[in-house]
Amino acid sequence: MAAGGFCRLPNGMVVVALNLPSPAIDGSTGVRVLIHAQNRARALTRLRNLGMRAVYLRGNAAPPTPDEITAVLHHPDGLIWRTAPDNGVTPPELWHPIRALLRRPASPV
Repeated sequence: MAAGGFCRLPNGMVVVALNLPSPAIDGSTGVRVLIHAQNRARALTRLRNLGMRAVYLRGNAAPPTPDEITAVLHHPDGLIWRTAPDNGVTPPELWHPIRALLRRPASPV
């Protein structure tokens, strides 16, 4: 389950924003994922197809900001992430393609 929200664009498409727990073991605060898709169901399906099976959007408590919408619309994949800010004081991290989040470190030989 994840906190998040969505915003419908004038052309009928949506931008979905989700706050997910961090996949890293270091105990960081989590990640904010943005998905640009035809509708909310397709946005969640895109994440589930990447292996994030337990992702659901309930409510609209944390919709994407205008800056987040601009970022995801200008990314060719329409699927980006960055670490979720733990407070409003630290500067935001740059957005990364979803491949960077799912990349596994190479095991030593």
